[in-house]
Amino acid sequence: MTASGGDLPPHPALAGGPVYLDYNATTPVDPRVAAAMWPYLTDFFGNPSSSHPFSQEPQRALAEARAQVAGLIGAGPGEIVFTGSGSEADLLALRGAVLASGRPHPHVITQATEHPAVLETCRALERLHGVRLTVLPVDGEGLLDPAALAAAFTEDTVLVSVMAANNETGALQPITELTTLTHEHGALFHCDAAQAAGKAPLDVSELGVDLLTLVGHKMYAPKGTAALYVRDGVRLEPVVYGGGQERGLRAGTENVALAVALGTAAQLAADELVSGAPARIAALRDVLHQRLTDGLPGRVRLNGPETNRLPNTLNVSVDGALGHELLTAVGQIAASTGSACHSGTHTPSPVLTAMGLDGDRALGALRLSLGRWTTPGDIETAAAALIRAAAAQ
Repeated sequence: MTASGGDLPPHPALAGGPVYLDYNATTPVDPRVAAAMWPYLTDFFGNPSSSHPFSQEPQRALAEARAQVAGLIGAGPGEIVFTGSGSEADLLALRGAVLASGRPHPHVITQATEHPAVLETCRALERLHGVRLTVLPVDGEGLLDPAALAAAFTEDTVLVSVMAANNETGALQPITELTTLTHEHGALFHCDAAQAAGKAPLDVSELGVDLLTLVGHKMYAPKGTAALYVRDGVRLEPVVYGGGQERGLRAGTENVALAVALGTAAQLAADELVSGAPARIAALRDVLHQRLTDGLPGRVRLNGPETNRLPNTLNVSVDGALGHELLTAVGQIAASTGSACHSGTHTPSPVLTAMGLDGDRALGALRLSLGRWTTPGDIETAAAALIRAAAAQ
């Protein structure tokens, strides 16, 4: 069983700094992950595609890492393709499926609160490859109505892409229902599970997905490592051409150290799911929400679903306050807001806008995301600081 939270020693990168509540943006590298990958940066340097003794340990480690990633999502090791980022995995899934379809006028469906890695790839396919794109709306909780998807299919639909969990609100989409509809219409289904992997149980067979993206730096591995699950039998156009690595879908000598890091992170995440770590984090999230609600009566409003969301994610708006000003005033917390800053001007989050939130509420939003090293003390410190800052506005 894997230790977490109060059972783990303090993380060196977090000790003495602000309370870190931005785990959805990126996670600190788990020291166990760093220790596992280190030998493949130093001692075991061989090319895993070679046939001499220096390649043997890299080959073994790469195979083990593939099996560990597969184990987290109930896949077969041969269905895992390592990539350099979640954005690259999304590109391989979307572009790969569209170009491999052979359709002269392919149709792709996605939804309005997808990550830009999906939305911008879809728009590029529309611009460069003649794809017809449908972007479906979401409801006030950020959820896609399956009936809206059912009505959007055409005879040219080749792919649907819907994320498992939203990165800002944590909203969990009804993936199994959506995949059933998609397969009834003969299309493939891609799911960006960057935020959900390791936080919620994922089984690709139960979900029914054909393609699924996982990202290392969202689950305590370094940046620069990710994977795409590709169901056996699914044809994709490669994202990188060359030597045939990664089932011929992503050529280039494998980065064994980063693959080992992702595999170790996946194994730790799988252990935590079994040990009940998500419930511990959800309890801390709910305490934070309650503290803010009690300390700022009538001013705190939850954005997104109350129950059907990730256990670590709390997105709230504080009436009469601006999220970016609150966080600027609170040096004790590292978190994100419901706005984006461009040349000094703050604009509401497109995710919150797509959910129908007005500008004031969206600009007053805070995304507070917890993780493996969040403690009860962190929650009390963060709540007290935010309450003081909001009361002053």
